[in-house]
Amino acid sequence: MEKKFKELEKIIRYNFKKLSLLEKALTHKSFNNIINNEKLEFLGDRVLGLVISEKLLEKFPNEKEGIIDKKFANLVNKKTCSLIAKKINLKKYILLGSSHKKLERSADKISSDCLEAIVGAIYLDGGLKSVEKFILIFWEDHLLKSTITLIDSKTKLQEYSLKKFKELPKYTFSKRTGPQHRPQFKTEVQIPNSKKITGTGSSKKNAQQNAAAKLLKILNI
Repeated sequence: MEKKFKELEKIIRYNFKKLSLLEKALTHKSFNNIINNEKLEFLGDRVLGLVISEKLLEKFPNEKEGIIDKKFANLVNKKTCSLIAKKINLKKYILLGSSHKKLERSADKISSDCLEAIVGAIYLDGGLKSVEKFILIFWEDHLLKSTITLIDSKTKLQEYSLKKFKELPKYTFSKRTGPQHRPQFKTEVQIPNSKKITGTGSSKKNAQQNAAAKLLKILNI
């Protein structure tokens, strides 16, 4: 087991003083229902948000808050974390119970959660400077891509609907799911002559943006 941990340390370019923190970060609740990575994931999510927020403000000092917020959401979401987890082949090192080993559908979420737990573990083990170094190494490519200003899908859909139908898109809040610290919101959007399209996100605002983006794609806009 320790050999695998040392192997992962080389990949993530960080050596733990307390190897037990890395082991905990890699432990899924299906493997150990009491000692697992859930709390480290909770901490890591916040630490990641702090480091990325600071970097974005430093990188784009003249950018509007709304655009910074969109760049931020793109950098800390499950999709980006999952891509980074795949890049370092993190699933090879995660300690899973037998009931989860064949659940491919949940693999991305488990890996992205584990990556956030590693962020939390590095913060506890080496402090803010160490975790900042780790994040800036592995999020570098995604930070570089964020130099492109993201299109506001909600605004784009609104402009299209007003121009074509003289009506605003109609958004309907559907439901909220997930734990308190990581909620998921579901929202529907519709314009004249279109079906209702559902979008999800970590906030109502993000869910609306996601729904608008999906509808724009369907409309080939």
